[in-house]
Amino acid sequence: MKYVLTGSTGNITKPLASALITAGHEVTIISSNASRKDEIEKLGAKAAIGSVLDKDFLTNTFLGADAVYLMIPPTFSVSDWLGYQKEVAENFVVAIQESGVTNIVQLSSIGAHMGTGAGPIDGLAYLENRLTPIEGINVVKLRPSYFYTNFYTLVDMIKNAGILGSNLGSADQQLVLTHPHDIANAAAKQLLALNFKGQSIQYVSSDVRTFSDIVKVIGEAIGKPELPWLLFSDEDTFQGMTQAGLPEVFAKSYVQMGKSIREGLIQEDYFNRNEQPQGKIKLEEFAKEFAQGYNH
Repeated sequence: MKYVLTGSTGNITKPLASALITAGHEVTIISSNASRKDEIEKLGAKAAIGSVLDKDFLTNTFLGADAVYLMIPPTFSVSDWLGYQKEVAENFVVAIQESGVTNIVQLSSIGAHMGTGAGPIDGLAYLENRLTPIEGINVVKLRPSYFYTNFYTLVDMIKNAGILGSNLGSADQQLVLTHPHDIANAAAKQLLALNFKGQSIQYVSSDVRTFSDIVKVIGEAIGKPELPWLLFSDEDTFQGMTQAGLPEVFAKSYVQMGKSIREGLIQEDYFNRNEQPQGKIKLEEFAKEFAQGYNH
């Protein structure tokens, strides 16, 4: 089989590519960064260097593929984040239609059911909705939950302030968590079987824990068992992000996502459907990874 993957050598695309290559398949990885070419080729994949903002490049790269894995690459270099996401989504739609590829696994997110009001997830929901009316294609829309790896952005807070916190929720609220490797495994399973028909949604999660659990497990792993969890206001969260150098457009979007998690909106569909964690990597295992990063 021939697979085309977006996402360069990121935390999901790289292990996904390795799984497909190990199974004996031909893999092309799209990256906008020419310096990633050697790393991609060392994996055993073909590098397609170009931009997801170039629909002709995407179309030509998708030609002849048995399946494609779609993700909208993150960027902090645009002034209109949602506009960028929509432009990439439209380019994906054109490339799918013009290349004739019929099997797609899309990286979406928990909270995409909202459509709007979920911060950076809104652009992923837009792509979900743009794929829905296309006839003759088979799509699995993966909706992973909150990435464990997002906690790496809080390392400085722990080291400098001795606390862990955000606007995501209070200590007794639950957060649905997932590891990028579990997402890669879910995508690989679908792509290797290639037996999905029509369009469907698949939630991907690894664990469900309260914030008090999260701070306790992480605290113990890094030798700070008394580490507290604090709920920050949206205003303080925004101020902290912008003071750390994050552009306002992105800070506003992340604050909106945190607010919608705290208010139960982003995780609502997951819980209403009685979804359960299927991933292998639980919080305790991630905490060991976190401790390694924290101590280096």
